[in-house]
Amino acid sequence: MQRHEKKAFLKFFITYFISIAILILAVGFFYLEQMRGHLLKSEEFSIMEHARQIKMGDSLDELTKEYKHTFLDKKDRYIDIRNFTITNNEFIKFIPMRDKNYLKVSKSKKNYDKELWQLKKKIFLTQVLLLLFFAYISYILAKSALKPLQESILTLDKFAKDLIHDLNTPVTSIKLNIKILQKDETLKQNSAISRLNRSVHTISELHENLTILLEEETFLMELIDICEVIEEVVNVLKQIYPNIKFEIKCKNFKAKLNKHALKQILQNIISNACKYNSKDGYIKIYKIKNSIYIEDSGKGIKEPGKIFERSFSAENSSGIGLDIVKRLANAMMISIEVKSSQKGSIFILTIP
Repeated sequence: MQRHEKKAFLKFFITYFISIAILILAVGFFYLEQMRGHLLKSEEFSIMEHARQIKMGDSLDELTKEYKHTFLDKKDRYIDIRNFTITNNEFIKFIPMRDKNYLKVSKSKKNYDKELWQLKKKIFLTQVLLLLFFAYISYILAKSALKPLQESILTLDKFAKDLIHDLNTPVTSIKLNIKILQKDETLKQNSAISRLNRSVHTISELHENLTILLEEETFLMELIDICEVIEEVVNVLKQIYPNIKFEIKCKNFKAKLNKHALKQILQNIISNACKYNSKDGYIKIYKIKNSIYIEDSGKGIKEPGKIFERSFSAENSSGIGLDIVKRLANAMMISIEVKSSQKGSIFILTIP
């Protein structure tokens, strides 16, 4: 299951399961409160029954030892017949007598607490079983809901792979023919050939972007020398942009990354810096601690905070290139910061 599929699965599963869980917990809570009320009413009625037997003069030998009673003189005080007091250890109720005295009856809470505890355990176990059951149901429903999405993605991936495969042959052929033409001294400095070379490089970049994008979920991480990858990218771009002055200060910087993905990140950023640089400008690439700085002498970026959004469009935007840069960087836990002014821009790649 790929990352976007996992996200969709988790969103559906969590939404459905949490909704059901809240309902189950709410029902359990209200049921507990209802049963607690029934138990309290039962305790009050049992006290009243005990008082009735005392009033009738029945023998108390058969009554449990839970009860205690005493007669109180309350001639000058009115006590509501609905009185029912609950303390930490007992229930208390005052019953009016014929002689205007009151009978105080108390009953131990021991049995009530035991019954309430048993009720709580029963409700808790029932809720746990229901939550497990509906977690399984949520899993099945999430998998079922994800199936059409997976089928669509597989179809789209197959189409993209076929397209990339078919695109590779003509792009390679054009690049080889341009190299052959550039060997001719009369065409070497031809501006049309140079423009054609840059256009082919742009198409090649798009091809590589699509290729690495399809590999985003599966690429392997390995220990690589970042400085060597920078050198590879710059050596290619030097031939395409001979007027740009490159300055690299990077040695022995190793990290566990995917070489292909890192190369594509650097390719997109540095290529962009070349395209939108000033005439006879420069690009400086240097290392500070665990960060790579890519500095150019271009005219800057008006909204550097938006350049990684796919929908963003500007004069110095590179289409989907920087969106892919951000996605690949996130996949490898590389943070990217952009600083820009009218004198140029700086991309800072912090490697974990």
